[in-house]
Amino acid sequence: MFKYYVWLASKSIRRNPLLSALMVLAIAVGIGASMTTITVNYLMSADPIPQKSDVLYHVQVDNWDPNEAYQEPNEPPNLMTYLDARALMQAGRAQRQEASFSAGLVVEPEGDEQTPFNVNARATFADFFAMFDTPFLYGGAWDPGADRQAEAVVILNREMNEKIFAGENSVGRRLRMSGRDFRVSGVLDQWEPIPRVYDVANGPFNRPEDVFIPFNLAVDQKLSRNGNTSCWKSPKGDGFAAFLNSECVWISMWVELPDADASNDYATFLGDYVTEQKKLGRFPRPLNNHLRKVMDWLENQEVVADDAQVMLWLSLMFLVVCLLNTIGLLLTKFLGRGGEIALRRALGASRRALFMQHLVEASLIGLAGGLAGLGLSWLGLQGVDSMYGEFVRNLTDMDWVMVLAAMALGVVSAVTAGLYPTYRACRIAPAAELKTQ
Repeated sequence: MFKYYVWLASKSIRRNPLLSALMVLAIAVGIGASMTTITVNYLMSADPIPQKSDVLYHVQVDNWDPNEAYQEPNEPPNLMTYLDARALMQAGRAQRQEASFSAGLVVEPEGDEQTPFNVNARATFADFFAMFDTPFLYGGAWDPGADRQAEAVVILNREMNEKIFAGENSVGRRLRMSGRDFRVSGVLDQWEPIPRVYDVANGPFNRPEDVFIPFNLAVDQKLSRNGNTSCWKSPKGDGFAAFLNSECVWISMWVELPDADASNDYATFLGDYVTEQKKLGRFPRPLNNHLRKVMDWLENQEVVADDAQVMLWLSLMFLVVCLLNTIGLLLTKFLGRGGEIALRRALGASRRALFMQHLVEASLIGLAGGLAGLGLSWLGLQGVDSMYGEFVRNLTDMDWVMVLAAMALGVVSAVTAGLYPTYRACRIAPAAELKTQ
């Protein structure tokens, strides 16, 4: 029977091509507008590392101004001081741990074919790569000893390796940056977590850095910082050493804790650490430490902007308006076939059979609207990409989940819109309708 209903529906659609096209267009426009914003919000709020998001924690301690919270209501800084990052890293109380910041370097290529150019660097520790499951094309992370000895080692991303070494296996080769020779330890494969969870404070949708170097080396070399720095009081003294010993926050820290017991133990250790620092005259605010998992941290930092959520709701409301128009068109079409419906009822067709027939027709219209809406969604995303460029990089690509969602939304919307017109059509009285023919 289903094939028969499909045949009847396709014949009905071809019989009134203009009316059918209007319904498909109404659904397509609504689907296109809503799926454009749904896709952007879906990518913005996605879990960037689902296989480990329950064991990775962002570390926060509250060293801020005693008279004013860093952010209301009573939120500690989203970054930490060098003093605290160094102390927590040296304590080594987590299964894995990393502290990092963004820095700037100048690459000095060999020969005269390329001129020196600036690159963004991530100063971090060896555990970073295992914690965030970074894929390697060649080589791997540097040895933990390179962290302790502040060795001049570097990991390149794939694009940088192609630019400098023509994509060859560059492990062990020499690279000169900012007047110092570095040894290549590894080359990352394509890796762009969305959002960039390891450093939300400095742009959740920015691209990962071009190169990665040991944290202690970057500090020893007094590299310029590319990320945010916030201070509630001025450093005591001048120079870089005074800055390192200040209460300025500029370092992001993550720990890997495999289970609830490890999380509780680390929270206790963190509380004990801050209590000891209070005795030294630091941390004037009440105890306010936080260990937040990946998704909790992204929610806390409001990675999905309020404007994006408002646009999502507006687009869904626009879809509802389009469906109301579709309901009117379907009602006009179905009731216009009153004579046909009455004849079928007189010949023995049940209301259930008529109901299914018309729902199948609405579903086919919805499927066509979903396909057309998919194309409009793609055009909408390209428009967003052309307007905002690098800011929305990787937020305007539809994956198969979004493609299937668009199709499903089109069918569900059309079926929902077709319920009332179908109900009205099935309530037509055969005798009264046939008398008017």
